[in-house]
Amino acid sequence: MTGTVLVTGGTGYIGGEVIDQLLVKGYAVHTTVRNAAKSEPRLRERWPDAGDRLKVFQADLMSDEGWAEANAGCHAVAHVASPFPLAVPKHKDELLVPAREGTLRALRFAKDAGVQRFVQTSSAAAIAYGHPEKDHFDHTDWTNLDANVAPYIESKTVAERAARDWVAENAPEMIFCSVNPVAVFGPVYNDDLSTSIEFVKKIIDGSIPMIPNMGICVTDIRDVGRAHVLAIEAPEEKVRGERFPTSEKFLWLREMANIVRQRAPELAGKVPKRPMPNWLVSILALFMEEMKQIKPELGNVRDVSGKHTEEVLGFQFISAEQTLEDTARSLVERGIVKL
Repeated sequence: MTGTVLVTGGTGYIGGEVIDQLLVKGYAVHTTVRNAAKSEPRLRERWPDAGDRLKVFQADLMSDEGWAEANAGCHAVAHVASPFPLAVPKHKDELLVPAREGTLRALRFAKDAGVQRFVQTSSAAAIAYGHPEKDHFDHTDWTNLDANVAPYIESKTVAERAARDWVAENAPEMIFCSVNPVAVFGPVYNDDLSTSIEFVKKIIDGSIPMIPNMGICVTDIRDVGRAHVLAIEAPEEKVRGERFPTSEKFLWLREMANIVRQRAPELAGKVPKRPMPNWLVSILALFMEEMKQIKPELGNVRDVSGKHTEEVLGFQFISAEQTLEDTARSLVERGIVKL
């Protein structure tokens, strides 16, 4: 199966991987970026042989301009673009409004262009928060917005809910599903690092001298890309209305550090071994944005299952151990981490 697919947010970590896999499989790809003059040369550098099979359009989540052109001739959309800051915003609407409005704008223009299939990049943030009594989750769970959740978590939940409601009311014929990744790791292609990769970088470059008592689920960027492509290609009855969490396993940060030490010992000279006391995290959270985001997660288990995704889409996730090794080696090979 080939055709033309619009991938929004083509300069992002996930968007780039989706584009890469689509081009390898013979698709033509349209992609949106916020600044075409700045971004197109970088995209052409990554895919020098794509030629006319890759077309770049300037379009912003908060403006109608460029969206009709980007959707023209496409049979499917992977809507990846969404704000994801390193720091907590001063007001949650800085995230909430563009996440929700941008998704609805992408859906409206997709429908107008006759797009048949729409895959939304949501997040495990829309699945696994606001339930203090639970520590295991799957594709049927939804984040509880009546709880006090962080702005990013709220933005992903609101955007996915809004998309599903809009499709049901305005485009019931459209085949809609979501991919819900956990923290995404794996090989990097430039120094524009995602929030998750920044964390591994800080572990191996010595920026974090001690390990907080925190854990996260791990998924590989290559599997996140594969889930999007398979969601575009799979029979309608397999994907309509579905949610596809991508998650290989839950790991404590101390386990992640140990994996890097064991699998890439020559890169592990600065990897911390000592635990960071919770009281120190609390103090550092007063003036460090990263610690402010870590503090509520201390000691929490949020284990999101990816089994449903493997079973429905028919593939097996890359092991978390392999993913973390590949992440560390890639950061060094690209010169992003200097040993």
